[in-house]
Amino acid sequence: MSILGFPMIKNILSHQVQSKLDVLDANFCIVLPDGQKINAQRKEGLTPTLMLTNWITLSHLAHGEIGLVASDWVEGKLYFDGNMRELMDLAAQVIPFEPNQSQISMLGLLGNQLEHWRGRLRHRRAQSKLDVQSHYDVTDDFFSTWLDEKKVYSCAYFEDDGSSLQAAQKAKLDLICRKLSLQANDRFLDVGMGWGALLFWAAEKYGVQAQGITLSVNQFEYVQRQIEAKGLSRQIKVRLLDYRDLDESEPFDKIASVGMFEHVGRANMSSYFEKIYRLLTPGGMVMNHGITANGTGYRQLGLGIGDFIEKYIFPGGELIHLSEVCSHMAQSRLELVDAECLRPHYAKTLWAWSDRLESRLNQARAALSRSHGEQTDRILRAYRLYLAGCAMGFERGWTSIYQILALRPSQTPLYPYRREHMYAR
Repeated sequence: MSILGFPMIKNILSHQVQSKLDVLDANFCIVLPDGQKINAQRKEGLTPTLMLTNWITLSHLAHGEIGLVASDWVEGKLYFDGNMRELMDLAAQVIPFEPNQSQISMLGLLGNQLEHWRGRLRHRRAQSKLDVQSHYDVTDDFFSTWLDEKKVYSCAYFEDDGSSLQAAQKAKLDLICRKLSLQANDRFLDVGMGWGALLFWAAEKYGVQAQGITLSVNQFEYVQRQIEAKGLSRQIKVRLLDYRDLDESEPFDKIASVGMFEHVGRANMSSYFEKIYRLLTPGGMVMNHGITANGTGYRQLGLGIGDFIEKYIFPGGELIHLSEVCSHMAQSRLELVDAECLRPHYAKTLWAWSDRLESRLNQARAALSRSHGEQTDRILRAYRLYLAGCAMGFERGWTSIYQILALRPSQTPLYPYRREHMYAR
């Protein structure tokens, strides 16, 4: 590119962005690296402002590449004067199409086939362990700044609009236990146990014999300490273990998988549910609580959003549509008996997390700085965007989340005739 051509390209991109903002009647200002302002006439001084420090970000904005704009923000090429809810309103205005819309082509179908085989390699045991630890082992103190006191890192269940995050997470834990019809002395397995909230809830309130597994060292050590402190070592066992390596000789009565199967990978989904089937006693039940794609025919969210999450938040994570989940379950001989969409609940949960993090940024930064040094602000910006962006995504239906209850069939059906037990108050 010539020196004379560069200003011309900047002017073209600036004009493209201004034209989009005029059509949208968008009320925010963009400050370019040379100080020039776009949309400055819109109530300047009261308007959220994007400040660019790199010209490439202007190109990303002009082409609606939201994932790349987000990456620029994480890498310090873009600053935002405003709150995260305002930033998400801005993002919603400039996207050229909904990122969960199918973009199917012959080349795309070929790419999906290649991705299937890549996925087989991508989700090998060693890589899965690294992927999980890169997210969940950031530092417990950081997660504690914005999660509830039990550190429940999954969608809450709001029994009414006024429920607190704390109450909604307790309601979710109990809802899972009721859906599984947990009974005293049931052998209960939590696949991907997080910081142990469901294990302790099921053991203390329902009297089960509980076992949890995780690939996160931090979570394993935290839960082990809690077990010892509570004197529950005879009732709860935890292991640092891949689900594929679980012993099948002593099957379980009930299994819960909460926020875990997103890490399994599309290529391994059938083998995952086949493993669950073999781990269940005849008539035993599994609750699969997880995020799903809300469109068919694509591998990940478009506009670079999926790439952003892969790079900064959940490496190796893959979402599949509910129809695919049910198909894999059926092929694995599991009988689906109930499914509930929790999408509005997760939007509310994510906004609660985002608001808590925004109100405690100094505390979160201090927690990260103790273990991540100069990467602290980069990690913090990534999580701020991730939480608020996912909240918007669930609100707009880009992704969804389901609690799916299934059982291993037996000659004597054990599933209740009615559902009152699920929602008893």
